[in-house]
Amino acid sequence: MLSRESYRVPASQAWEHVAGLTLGQDLSERELQLKPPTPQFTLGKSYPGFAPMGPQLVTADEFPDRDDIGLGCHLNGEQMQKSRTADMIFSVGEIIAYLSSILPLYAGDVIFTGTPAGIGMARKPARFLSPGDELVTSAEGIGSMRTQFVSQP
Repeated sequence: MLSRESYRVPASQAWEHVAGLTLGQDLSERELQLKPPTPQFTLGKSYPGFAPMGPQLVTADEFPDRDDIGLGCHLNGEQMQKSRTADMIFSVGEIIAYLSSILPLYAGDVIFTGTPAGIGMARKPARFLSPGDELVTSAEGIGSMRTQFVSQP
């Protein structure tokens, strides 16, 4: 989450604009998202209850190395993802620099940085969430967030 207005921020100064870090589950309803004739990626992420965040906001100075935080994700107790932020394609600084080069970012804005390898759609065979599943996302220094999936009424 950003702490102040950020516009045209160089990557080397990006952390000065970060209020803190938390967890976010970037959920996607793939059937709608990939429906022909034209895939619509944003709409499949827009259902009520999607993009849960938590369990707390932790300031960047609380991490020994804010650019190298362990991440993990378990589905029904099975490890699906395990990585470190140092292995991300783009660093937090690069993400903030790029986004702020296009548009101003404001205090309270949240940026989802991406996810480690292991998402269900990319697995062979693909693995999708179902009612009754429990997804647990965790990060060193932040904690864990549990999401239980239910059927839509």
